[in-house]
Amino acid sequence: MRITFLGAAGTVTGSKYLLEHGNQHLLVDCGLFQGYKQLRLHNRDPFQLPVSDLDAIVLTHAHLDHSGYLPVLVRNGYRGPVYATPATCELVKILLLDSGRLQEEEAEFANRHGFSKHSPALPLYTEQDAERALKLLRPVELHHKVEIAADITILLRGAGHILGAATVEVIAGGQTLVFSGDLGRPDDPVMLAPESVEQADYLLVESTYGDRQHPVEAPQAHLADVITRTALRRGITLVPSFAVGRAQLLMYHLYQLKRKRAIPDIPIYLNSPMATDVTLLYQRFRNEHRLSLEDCEGMCHVAQFVHTVDESKALDQQRTPAVIIAASGMATGGRVVHHLKALAPNPNNTLLMPGFQAGGTRGAQIVAGVSSVRIHGKDVPIRAEVVPMQTLSAHADADEIMQWLRGFKRAPKHTFVVHGEPNASDVLRRRISLELGWSVSVPEYRDSVELSSIDLTAGSS
Repeated sequence: MRITFLGAAGTVTGSKYLLEHGNQHLLVDCGLFQGYKQLRLHNRDPFQLPVSDLDAIVLTHAHLDHSGYLPVLVRNGYRGPVYATPATCELVKILLLDSGRLQEEEAEFANRHGFSKHSPALPLYTEQDAERALKLLRPVELHHKVEIAADITILLRGAGHILGAATVEVIAGGQTLVFSGDLGRPDDPVMLAPESVEQADYLLVESTYGDRQHPVEAPQAHLADVITRTALRRGITLVPSFAVGRAQLLMYHLYQLKRKRAIPDIPIYLNSPMATDVTLLYQRFRNEHRLSLEDCEGMCHVAQFVHTVDESKALDQQRTPAVIIAASGMATGGRVVHHLKALAPNPNNTLLMPGFQAGGTRGAQIVAGVSSVRIHGKDVPIRAEVVPMQTLSAHADADEIMQWLRGFKRAPKHTFVVHGEPNASDVLRRRISLELGWSVSVPEYRDSVELSSIDLTAGSS
């Protein structure tokens, strides 16, 4: 049995792992590379094998760095099944259509304004490509073993993180492989804790926060402080946010703050049609999160939903205090980019940057303190107050990852540390080796490993 690391190896993005068993080929996750240009260029690399040889795809969850490459494979001829939890299937329908549409719009915008280096600028895939991909989705319930190919069975368990997220257990040829996907936090106020896993022959574990712990600061107190002082300046708090997970967690906290009158009575806008649709799914999948019916309804109604482009443009003319939540979470695209152009130059405003900002993204540049960012071919000054906020992360931190690993009743034969920047992955590797005594290593992009030939002492020194 062989595994090839086609993404999320040495970086937090582009999650794709190709498993070969006999003449069967299974892809676990099918994500886009995001962030640095040299990473994004991998999205146009030839796939590892002819897509006609690929038998099945399994998604851990719906975020684009785990699902967003699917339309490319389908455009290139993939016609097999794509397995995921029911909630992930519903989220993927929203995310991929939006991603295809956004890429078409951005290519058209670049061509119209002439700031692309390519002539013409072309989208990686289109909305029509995404529609074709959605026809391949096959919902799989948690805790139900499903045979997806000859001698290959999968089992999904809840991973927390976002709605529908799962760890994936693959049983092939009598060997068990577990893919952690993105692990949520055990005490997340919205999502359930990740389910424990008792055993695996081989394990892939994420390491987004493998070298650090989340701050202990209460997120609601932090939010209240930022929003209140910005409102006192007559400014606007702009929050770049992922439409799936982060936006809903923000709205839950804002609902609680409004209910307690802990923030001024100012309008809150959710400027993402996709996030609007996602939020409504929390009412449909009530058994997959912690919210009561009252909290769920409060979260869904605390913000005014912004639907049209004209409504979005009107927000940039807002002259009174407000909170604007807009996609995307790392300011790489979407409506938040247009808000940045209008709001970032004003020192009365605040850019609240929640969660992890991958290297090479505008979000990472802003958090690093740059004086300007490049948007649509022009330099936009950053004079607004910039407030990073790690307490809203949906990822387990280093201690929480180690806590999850200690749930294994016996050590895997080997553990691969993936989905992290180099330092985060290596720090977690050392902790796993020293604290648990496991055989562990950090793979690199396109490494291909025959599992039966692994030196069980690799990476443990």
